[in-house]
Amino acid sequence: MTALPLAPVIPSSGVPAARQRARSAGRPLPLARPAAVPQVPEDVVYGIGRIDASGRIADRTVTSALGWSGGDRLPLTAEAGVVTARRDPGGMITLPARAYIAIPAALRRRCGLRPGDRVLLAADSSADTLTAYSLAVVDQAIRAHDASQHLQEGKP
Repeated sequence: MTALPLAPVIPSSGVPAARQRARSAGRPLPLARPAAVPQVPEDVVYGIGRIDASGRIADRTVTSALGWSGGDRLPLTAEAGVVTARRDPGGMITLPARAYIAIPAALRRRCGLRPGDRVLLAADSSADTLTAYSLAVVDQAIRAHDASQHLQEGKP
């Protein structure tokens, strides 16, 4: 015995199909809007550098954005994976004429930076500082951002 197919049951909306098509024909479909992208502050310039065997990091674009020149004195401060230099007449390091930052070996050891490490350089002209972030620190920030995004979206 063969059963006959059943016709689908579609409830009526109460509006004739022709009128429904005419009403929706002139209306555009809604589009998703991209999220606003934050702007990089105008007083910050970024670059990527590599620490050489002598602890030097050179990126002329970043150092020239600060207006620093050979002979400027710089104190250096450090924490895990981050070194910050600022211009100060009482600084312990003298900027050479070629405008590179030389991080002393003891300071590199203390903050975990080794020759060959790549660093993100951030020159902040409003604070007159140059900060070198190890890529491990940058990676932690990216992972923390990803984790917070997942929490906001309700994902585990």
